[in-house]
Amino acid sequence: MSLRIFLVAVLLVAPLCRADAYGPIGHQIVGAIADTRLANTPTGAKVTALLDGFTLQKAAVVPDEIKGWDKRGADDPGIFHYSSKPRIDAQLRDFWRANPPTQDRNSPIPSHHWFHYTDVPILDLEKYADGKTGRTQWDIVHMIRFCVRVLRGAEPEVNARKITKPIAVILLAHYVGDIHQPLHVGAEYFDQQGHAVDPDKGQAGIEDQGGNTIVLMLKTPAGITGNRNSKLHGFWDNDAVMANLPALPPEMPKEERRAKIDEARAQLVRELASQPPKSWQLSAGTPLENCGEAWADEILPIAREAHQRLEFQGVHPVKDENGGVAAAGAALEIAAPDHVAYRDWSAHVAREELHKAGWRLADLLEKSL
Repeated sequence: MSLRIFLVAVLLVAPLCRADAYGPIGHQIVGAIADTRLANTPTGAKVTALLDGFTLQKAAVVPDEIKGWDKRGADDPGIFHYSSKPRIDAQLRDFWRANPPTQDRNSPIPSHHWFHYTDVPILDLEKYADGKTGRTQWDIVHMIRFCVRVLRGAEPEVNARKITKPIAVILLAHYVGDIHQPLHVGAEYFDQQGHAVDPDKGQAGIEDQGGNTIVLMLKTPAGITGNRNSKLHGFWDNDAVMANLPALPPEMPKEERRAKIDEARAQLVRELASQPPKSWQLSAGTPLENCGEAWADEILPIAREAHQRLEFQGVHPVKDENGGVAAAGAALEIAAPDHVAYRDWSAHVAREELHKAGWRLADLLEKSL
């Protein structure tokens, strides 16, 4: 099968839509590290009170879970709700209604999906503030700032986005994980011929949407999923995280598999929560409201390397889910100068970033509350 035929076949069965950063396992790890760090502290007690008993491990997956309301609406009688936490459920529904899903990128009312990422060009190394392409007033950098302001009282809880203090904690538990996923911060842009370009330097380009439209083709299959080819973004959401947990045989019963993964995740959390990650604290003098931008600047070089370790082939324009145009194609693993396989390198990066995200979430909540 030719590469182009292969790509067409994959793209026909996989719609061009954004994936959820780090998947539930990664977000649970981040939230659980913060839970451990804040246990038996005044901040931990405040978080528990704000969330009506929800842990940060649970809160960290909620912003992705409520995407399940998108098709039928948050008030559909048959849709799931957080029945054990009626106050939180009501506030989440208000948040969803205030930021409903939309395919109109020019809509004055944002979609809650937009809050999870920013798409800074990574061809030439730059910082978030160096350009405009891929950044919006509703991206993850701005939304982290907004949530911090709500928690500190600088932004009223009665606001157009319906972000109360409980919702701000839930969103930060998720967004701090999101912004430590490299492909939720940086994206590659291509011209019509499939060559990488920098649109911030006057070269019009079509983005790969943080790797959501790129089929990743690695030399070795994943130890857990056995999947050799997946979307580049999805690989970072899931495979890079799961590579830090023990590989399980595919024939293992579902319930046993879940129990084994839960046990391994808890062990990893204990390990990461017990020792501080390297260089996790903000530079002295960095305003707390600017932490999202500082973290984005820190991870952009990793997003760039995540693309540089690959060779892009067959890149071409395709229609995306919003009626726009995206750059789709394949990314093939190439030999890296350090001789480390892409799968091993990405697993190490994911571990370091999840570690930082957990400690930073706890620290951010402590300083904000």
